[in-house]
Amino acid sequence: MRKAPLIILTLVVVFLSVVVGVLIHRARTPRAIPSEPAATNADYRLKQVRLQETGRDGSRWQLDAEYSETFEEQNTTAMKKVTIKVDQPSKSTTSARSWTVTGDEGDLNQETKDVELRGHVVLLSSDGLRLETERLRWDAEAQRAWTTEPVTIYRAGAVVRGTGFESRVAEEATSVKGRVRATFKRGAPAEPVAPGRP
Repeated sequence: MRKAPLIILTLVVVFLSVVVGVLIHRARTPRAIPSEPAATNADYRLKQVRLQETGRDGSRWQLDAEYSETFEEQNTTAMKKVTIKVDQPSKSTTSARSWTVTGDEGDLNQETKDVELRGHVVLLSSDGLRLETERLRWDAEAQRAWTTEPVTIYRAGAVVRGTGFESRVAEEATSVKGRVRATFKRGAPAEPVAPGRP
């Protein structure tokens, strides 16, 4: 009978020792701090960025980024988790179109509004086109989008792969560069595409 209280006391002491040991270990282990970009010489650092602009032709674009750093001397803004939406009004020969482009990171030239997106770049158009590449550049003045990286384009049951891509929006001219490979799915609806149309 005398051994029972001694055993219980021993178990309680062992249990308390384990609990205290776990608490001390957790207190000494550094906590994971939410990752912030490393310190840089940026003039401005912003979270949840949204820029909007309307062109003379009525086109509108909106740029959203999870995070940005502005370098005034270089006239550049570096961004993370970028989404760009472009709405182009209808012309007499074409209907209104829109594009959404996403990328892991990118750079915006503040003066020219030229943009370069990098990492898992995906372009979706309102007329059913999907383009995937690792880098996509936009020249705002020339209204030209291009890449020299491998590109995959999906549209209406067709898959086109190439080693580069160029689209001149104002001219409605698009071309896939390099060695091009196209695959067509049987039974997919045929959708005629106007020559040079993205």
